[in-house]
Amino acid sequence: MTAETAPDPQSQTHWFLLGMRGIFSLPAIILMLSFVGFAAFTAEAKIPVEQVMFMTGMVWALPAKVILVGSMLSGAHILTAFIAVTLSSVRMMPMVAALIPEIRTSRTPTWLLLFLSHFVAITAWVFAIERVNGVPRDGRVAFFAGFGITLTLLNILLVGLVYGAVSEFPPIVSGCLFFLTPVYFLTSIWISARHRVIYWALGIGLALGWFFAIVAPEYDILLAGVIGGTLAWWGERALRQREARS
Repeated sequence: MTAETAPDPQSQTHWFLLGMRGIFSLPAIILMLSFVGFAAFTAEAKIPVEQVMFMTGMVWALPAKVILVGSMLSGAHILTAFIAVTLSSVRMMPMVAALIPEIRTSRTPTWLLLFLSHFVAITAWVFAIERVNGVPRDGRVAFFAGFGITLTLLNILLVGLVYGAVSEFPPIVSGCLFFLTPVYFLTSIWISARHRVIYWALGIGLALGWFFAIVAPEYDILLAGVIGGTLAWWGERALRQREARS
């Protein structure tokens, strides 16, 4: 009997509530602290709180929201901002492609998977990938839904509640809170990596990041990611071929 056909001893509500409990995990707490920093950033930029709450729920991924705010502040055309945010969010597609086969069953409706894909960002993805194997196949969609939906709604409320207070934070405090997220993302991906090519891609990307930040600051992350990932893939492929011949 496979994991997918085995009967689930717990109800869907149980797994949804268990996923909700994930908001007390380290990934969720760090993300919420980062959203406090984001609230300070938007308050300093004089963006109305209702717009900040709306973009928190609709855009969701924190880097994409930073790009959107930056575009608004620079006076960029709405089409330019749309393209920039879209390109930033394309990076979520591999995460969705990796997560969906881990949580779906033959009975899971497509519309539900499409809806839940909105909540796939790096924090939810890392949390789910690390824990979903301990959840019965029939409960995985509910487990992820409980975590992703709760995390999103909680951060919408959080930025609304702290918006007024964080404007009084010293800039260094807001910056440190905001910087917690990329630091955690990097360490989480490193720890949860299952293949050596991921370590190579991270290492090469970090090594190239400082270089491109100097020579091409407008495209530093894009260039470091594309070139670092390509070199890591090529090196891994060459090593596998050498191992196969030996």
